[in-house]
Amino acid sequence: MFPILLLLFIFVPIIEIGLFISVGGYLGLWPTIALVLITAFVGASLVRSQGLQTLMSVQNKLQQGELPAQQIFEGVMLAVAGVLLLTPGFMTDALGMLVLLPAPRAAIAKYLMSKMVVKSVGGGFHGGFQQGPFNQGPFDNDPFHRDPFDSQRGDTFEGEYERKDDGDRNKLN
Repeated sequence: MFPILLLLFIFVPIIEIGLFISVGGYLGLWPTIALVLITAFVGASLVRSQGLQTLMSVQNKLQQGELPAQQIFEGVMLAVAGVLLLTPGFMTDALGMLVLLPAPRAAIAKYLMSKMVVKSVGGGFHGGFQQGPFNQGPFDNDPFHRDPFDSQRGDTFEGEYERKDDGDRNKLN
């Protein structure tokens, strides 16, 4: 992951500088600066309006009792689009505008969702002991501890207990 980020931080500014020089040579300095500022303002307003529409869609899905996974992904992608549009540059603006368009955004969200594994946590007494998609359960690698709620292992512990009241003096026996 680090090498990819390093390459992005090196090559994206180099490409943006090359595009600034090319567009600046064709349009001139001030029209180029104006174009960058206009795309930032237009992008910010579009992100706001698209974000509000996505929020309304999430609320509608929740009211219908459905999981709004795709809408949540699209909301995150809108935040990324906002960052791309506010970053000065023509390549980042083009990528941000691409993510802002509903059809490409939905397609990208579906693709990302197909690559994720989501397990629901709920029901029973698991309360956080269930293994999630990105981590192992707390008892998976420790040979001395076992998940007390894991009925698939077949371990059954029988025992007896006796309730003691607070008035009892000898609480250990």
